[in-house]
Amino acid sequence: SNPNVILLMADDLGIGDLGCYGNRTLRTPNIDRLAKEGVTLTQHIAASPLCTPSRAAFLTGRYPIRSGMAAFSRVGVFLFSASSGGLPSEEITFSKLLRQRGYSTALIGKWHLGMSCESSNDFCHHPLSHGFDYFYGLTVTNLRDCKAGQGSVFLKGTEKSIVASIQIIGVTLVSLATVHFIGILKVPFQALGYCFLIIAISLVILLFFFHNFRYLNCFLMRNHQIIQQPLSYENLTQRLTKEAVQFIGRNTDAPFLLVLSYLHVHTALYASKNFTGKSKHGLYGDAVEEMDWSVGQILDVLEKSKLSNKTLVYFTSDQGAHIEEISSSGEVHGGYNGIYKGGKSMNWEGGIRVPGLLLWPGVIQAGAYIDEPTSNMDVFPTVIKLAGAQLPYDRIIDGHDLMPLLQGKIIQSKHEFLFHYCNAYLNAVRWHPRNSESIWKVFFFTPNFNPEDSNGCYDSHVCFCYGGFVTRHDPPLLFDLSRDPEEKVPLTPETESRFYEILHVILQAVDNHTKSLHAVPDQLSWDNLLWKPWLQPCCSSLFQSCYCDYESED
Repeated sequence: SNPNVILLMADDLGIGDLGCYGNRTLRTPNIDRLAKEGVTLTQHIAASPLCTPSRAAFLTGRYPIRSGMAAFSRVGVFLFSASSGGLPSEEITFSKLLRQRGYSTALIGKWHLGMSCESSNDFCHHPLSHGFDYFYGLTVTNLRDCKAGQGSVFLKGTEKSIVASIQIIGVTLVSLATVHFIGILKVPFQALGYCFLIIAISLVILLFFFHNFRYLNCFLMRNHQIIQQPLSYENLTQRLTKEAVQFIGRNTDAPFLLVLSYLHVHTALYASKNFTGKSKHGLYGDAVEEMDWSVGQILDVLEKSKLSNKTLVYFTSDQGAHIEEISSSGEVHGGYNGIYKGGKSMNWEGGIRVPGLLLWPGVIQAGAYIDEPTSNMDVFPTVIKLAGAQLPYDRIIDGHDLMPLLQGKIIQSKHEFLFHYCNAYLNAVRWHPRNSESIWKVFFFTPNFNPEDSNGCYDSHVCFCYGGFVTRHDPPLLFDLSRDPEEKVPLTPETESRFYEILHVILQAVDNHTKSLHAVPDQLSWDNLLWKPWLQPCCSSLFQSCYCDYESED
């Protein structure tokens, strides 16, 4: 009873990046050890193909649409530390429930679920407000803009839009000036001057913000205090690992929950000197192998502390690899999703089928493979029940306890249906009928790849969920993942005799699911996403460029 729980989450790691899932060139012996001595889930599904909603679902056991953590706008994640949106305080996380059961709880690494609401120090969305006793890490995320010389994710994603806007504004102003001088239309010079002034001020503000992005948004915190602003990448994984090892050391005699949320392998990529240039896959491979080293350190300290048999260890990624990540020099900075189509931001299997490895010596099967559909939302009820806590009765929990499946007490997943959202839009549905090997998956719309013959949305850096960015399908596309896991050939009424029968069952499930949803505040609305100066955390002052480095001093 009351086992320790260690949850390890990578960022943007592809299922094909690990040896235990078939990779033969990246060295991941410690992560592979989890598979060898524990259980490998081969159809483990992230609740969303994007960081913020996936992590919200992971912590709460609920689809992110239920908590308002799924966007109706184009942007589906938090980008600024001074945004007002975040995981609502009404949501119940597994960390809250385990702390109530006497667990020491810590989050080390990436949070990405908001920080403040109305002032820079109310910390309403901060990890310490969601059941964690200790926090060391980033409240937002690791971005290219956080590391000098790594380019800008904003420029990459909006380059064409910015150029088009500047061209439209320029043509408009020149046209107005021309018709004024020709005499067709009298345009007051004062109005033209105001236009130029507004545009110039807007450009200056944008340039200032993005020039100082690294100082404003990329910082390291310990609990509520900023200890390094901007973030230094030097030995960063070693520091995160050291914090995790020390937390375990402080809690050898009492149950604990540790969430170690790696910055690897989200860009900006980084690796310490001991790992740089050592892999066969450039800086990306170096980062994967450094993360594997960190996992080994955690397993080693459990053994040395004689805690291995008392501890459930889980390893996953928040979503699939970001295949469009290519550096300015042409080096591939995204991962490998194996045989699966697509990647991050998409509900093709490559975006949502993630590693799922669980280790608990003597309790769950060693070396077992489970091919049943499971979800990262299943972690919530699993650890809640192991800790002897009660599941919330006032809300729907979409996850299911994994222990009966892991211990071989049942052979079929409790997930008959899984609903795949692209932001707040229902994109696809997976159906695993009882007593059947078939796993049906329908798509109501699919992203438009660019270039068309590629496997992603390279022009926009990620795929989007609506309008001209997608193609809608009526009838929906239908696949049988048990026969076509690569989602290559959609089935038709001619190739599948039960085509309309299958669609009918799935559409009925969609209707039932939709009826279970209730309106909640949109945490990812434009108002909640935008940068608000009064929410900006700063360890010195804006006039001192928000600079401090207490971490190096310590």
